[in-house]
Amino acid sequence: MKAKPSRRSARLADQIAREMATALVEDVQDPRLMLVTISGVALNADLSIARVYYTLSGDEARLAEAAEGLEQAKGFLRTLLGKRLRMRSVPQLRFARDTYLEDMVYARPEE
Repeated sequence: MKAKPSRRSARLADQIAREMATALVEDVQDPRLMLVTISGVALNADLSIARVYYTLSGDEARLAEAAEGLEQAKGFLRTLLGKRLRMRSVPQLRFARDTYLEDMVYARPEE
């Protein structure tokens, strides 16, 4: 049975998601990351890894460009998080595309 995330972990994940969304709009100048939306953050048990979920629509080439842009901006975003959240140890950022809404909207009905 999977343990429920701690209150601290949930609060930190929300703060990271908010700051990441703000940074993508205000600070990141990469045109590949336009229209990328942060949908959530999940932290592991020791708060050392943050899985950042994002949504984006477009063709496969557009999705690949955005994924590459996020990987290149990872260090900048991590530094920015450390400054804004005043954290001694900033979690490693790992990006994953969130397809939940697409799956719900475009899912084929059960036959």
